[in-house]
Amino acid sequence: MKIVFMGTPAFAVPSLQMLVEEGYEVVAVLTQPDRPQGRKKTLTPSPVKEAALALGLPVLQPERLRRPEAVAELAAYAPDLIVTAAYGQILPKSVLDLPQNGCVNVHGSLLPKYRGGAPIQRSIINGEKVTGVTLMYMAEGLDTGDMISRVEVPIEDGDTSGDLFEKLSLAGRNLLKAEMPRLAAGRVDAVAQEESEATYAPNLSREDERIDWNVSSRDIYNRIRGLVPFSGAFTLWNGETFKVWAAGNPSLAPTGNGGQAAPGTVLAVEAQGVEVKTGDGSLLLTTVQPAGKKAMSAADFSRGAAMKPGTVLG
Repeated sequence: MKIVFMGTPAFAVPSLQMLVEEGYEVVAVLTQPDRPQGRKKTLTPSPVKEAALALGLPVLQPERLRRPEAVAELAAYAPDLIVTAAYGQILPKSVLDLPQNGCVNVHGSLLPKYRGGAPIQRSIINGEKVTGVTLMYMAEGLDTGDMISRVEVPIEDGDTSGDLFEKLSLAGRNLLKAEMPRLAAGRVDAVAQEESEATYAPNLSREDERIDWNVSSRDIYNRIRGLVPFSGAFTLWNGETFKVWAAGNPSLAPTGNGGQAAPGTVLAVEAQGVEVKTGDGSLLLTTVQPAGKKAMSAADFSRGAAMKPGTVLG
């Protein structure tokens, strides 16, 4: 059985590696084109491309999979099954119809909840306690296909998106491994999603990264965790971006500090954290990044910091 694998971030790498390790015939790998990264805008391959080349697999990087030439190039490999994991493009019908065994996707949520491009980040931001991975047949809609199997993964209180990406990537690998014998034998029974239960997880915008100090300490804590290690949450200090990469768990600290201070008011700048007034108490920021500087601990920031109690952030 010929398999084409499609994926881009590190989330997809364990699934690709498993297919090769288990002896399945992966004839090609599709991933997003190399993108500029860093201050020097150096073209950088995706983690899936790096893994595929290390495994000696052909790599295709169409800018737009919908283009006829891209579909023709893919069709030349005559795949019996297409496996995707966070590929980053919606597959057109011309691609969905290619493999006789269908196109399956390893999706990082318990569908039909959190359809879309940022299910892992938004599950943490929204304070979910449990998430998981769904193996599904792909359809023309956004993550609307029938579900083959699911596995739950708990979200620990200190998990960041980076932590959860690793947990779910391994859970997805194991789920795909368990179902591959059935998929290799042909199309398997699958269950339709309950549309009334569907929720969406669109890609994050700049506004999603902004801290609203008027909400609860728990909500702010969840937002900070949900944006690590990617874009990071931010507020404004003297009109410039002030990023927050870590905060103390609000359930382990007293709330209600600051009296009548407005939300966003800095209450203390100390080694253990920058204490900021929130909508229901206060929150300790433990790793911060002023504009133009590297991320640093609160202890380092507090030494000679220009930020003083009474400063209002945002």
